Amino acid sequence: MVYGALLDFVMRGNPKAVAFDVLYTEPSGYGVEDDEAFGDAIRRAPGFIGAVFTGKETTQTRVWPDWLARPAERVQGVKEWLTPRRARAIAMPGAAFPVPEIAKPAAFLANVADRLDRDGVYRRAGLITLFDDSVLPSLGFAAYLAANPDANVRIENGALRLRDAFIPIDRTGRVLLRFRGRTGTHQSFSAASIIQSELRLQEGGKPSVDPEIFRDAYVFFGFSAPGLKDLRPTPIEGNYPGVELHATLLDNLLVRDALADVPVWPIALFTVLLSLLGAAATIAGRSAWQSVAAFIVLIPIPWLVGMWAYHAGWWWPVMAGEVGVALALVGGVIVNYATEGRQKRFIKSAFKQYLGEAVIDEIIADPSKLSLGGERKELTMFFSDLEKFSSFSEKLEPTQLIDLLNVYLSEMGEVLMEQGGYVDKYIGDAIVAFWNAPVPQEDHAARAIRAALGCQSVLREKQSELSGKAAGMPVRMRIGLNTGDVVIGNMGSAERFNYTMLGDAANLASRLEGANKAFGTFIMASESTWKAAGDAAFGRELGAIRVVGRKTPVRVYEPLAFDRAALPSWLPDYEAGLKAVTEKRWAAALAFLKNYPTIRRREFMRRSSQRSLRARNLIGMGFGI
Repeated sequence: MVYGALLDFVMRGNPKAVAFDVLYTEPSGYGVEDDEAFGDAIRRAPGFIGAVFTGKETTQTRVWPDWLARPAERVQGVKEWLTPRRARAIAMPGAAFPVPEIAKPAAFLANVADRLDRDGVYRRAGLITLFDDSVLPSLGFAAYLAANPDANVRIENGALRLRDAFIPIDRTGRVLLRFRGRTGTHQSFSAASIIQSELRLQEGGKPSVDPEIFRDAYVFFGFSAPGLKDLRPTPIEGNYPGVELHATLLDNLLVRDALADVPVWPIALFTVLLSLLGAAATIAGRSAWQSVAAFIVLIPIPWLVGMWAYHAGWWWPVMAGEVGVALALVGGVIVNYATEGRQKRFIKSAFKQYLGEAVIDEIIADPSKLSLGGERKELTMFFSDLEKFSSFSEKLEPTQLIDLLNVYLSEMGEVLMEQGGYVDKYIGDAIVAFWNAPVPQEDHAARAIRAALGCQSVLREKQSELSGKAAGMPVRMRIGLNTGDVVIGNMGSAERFNYTMLGDAANLASRLEGANKAFGTFIMASESTWKAAGDAAFGRELGAIRVVGRKTPVRVYEPLAFDRAALPSWLPDYEAGLKAVTEKRWAAALAFLKNYPTIRRREFMRRSSQRSLRARNLIGMGFGI
């Protein structure tokens, strides 16, 4: 009685078709009279469509019921389209029919069962199903046939022809649905409101729903409550009522805008090309951020193509492209790690003996900084040598000498690399290093001065250990620093080359190392280095010297401390004395020596007592032993 009242109210609006997505496979619990009453309501609804459930595991019947007439053929061309393979795909061995009181008066019986896609999603709807050699249309297709009995409906050329329009179908006769939106997109009413409206009309009252809303409409009745188990997973929603799938099929048939499958070869070509692009982009990336950028740019492309194709009326499988490009990108990262990663690890392992870790990371990030050939560039150069190294060589066994040098060079090299220096080479006890190449360093002069002071500091700390290895002799190093333009780059033969520098500025740094002997100092920096270091240089001016190969004297300085607070107390007297010497005021110069270290004061007095031009020139150079 309830369903009869619902159907009667809907028919007041004279709809084109009414489809019930409900299985009445068992007699009503209220007796056969209840089924007969619903059957009478169905007879009053000429466009009523009842539901049949077909499936491989359905066991109610395996043959068409003998009490029910077989359906008329409403779709032309089915026999020609049904190849044996297609027949096996759409034929169902079992079916569940409504009770005779409901099935007989129905204008159509339609199949309400459908198949999932391979990924477990309903994105297609079947048009027809075979049961016992009879063709059953689906519920949405049956609604179209019921409302359009004179339509020229035919299956031909892999499509469903509706008059002059063609709806694409796949090889099993399924339509790829174009969903209009989430559940509720099509206008819906609760069954309670419809039944209540019918009862009010029968009592002479005003209905809550106007039956005119159903005029010339297609009406579907079904369940949407979760407990009734008629919710399906779809591309747009995980719980989509099954009845709305049938309504969506009808919608696509009426508007003629169902989607079409894209052929396999464009998808395959697109996937291959995008995958190759992803692999190439990742492998070509020289840094992590470039690889991340490749992921960010390429991963969305299959989705964007899928969205564009959807709006153009094509179904483009997104996952094929996503999986392809993702595997390519990940594969590129793995290849990078296995090839360039191994190369970078090799570079890091090889260069860590020459460069600090931060400098190595910069070179790995941008290998162009290690350009082949040479370029002119301003560097600060470091030359050092051990005092009286020949004496060590004569007194020590070769193994002892090597042990001494290994400890000494390791300690000094660590200090140089901490300051970002590049260790060019070790020549016996000598060390050659430079700053501002292969990577730029704006404070290269200050770094070199700090490195020189650091080397002397470490040498003092290790003096006991090193002297023990040097047969008790003190181990002292002399350092020369100079800043200037040189040619820097990879130099040598095609088979063997070295990253080094050449130029007059490098020669001057070497000469300043040797000039420490005349001044009794252990660090000597040129004026160019001192000025380039700026506020980072703390020490004293030594004077001006003329080195071999240069006509112009070079002013030189001695770094004394890492900061101004650590400068010695005698420095102001020294600077005043140096000014007096340059002005040849010898007596005044001597007066400033009262706070100057004794050994240095004695030597100054000895030199100043000499009247030779050579002695005066030495005094003019500065103070020192």
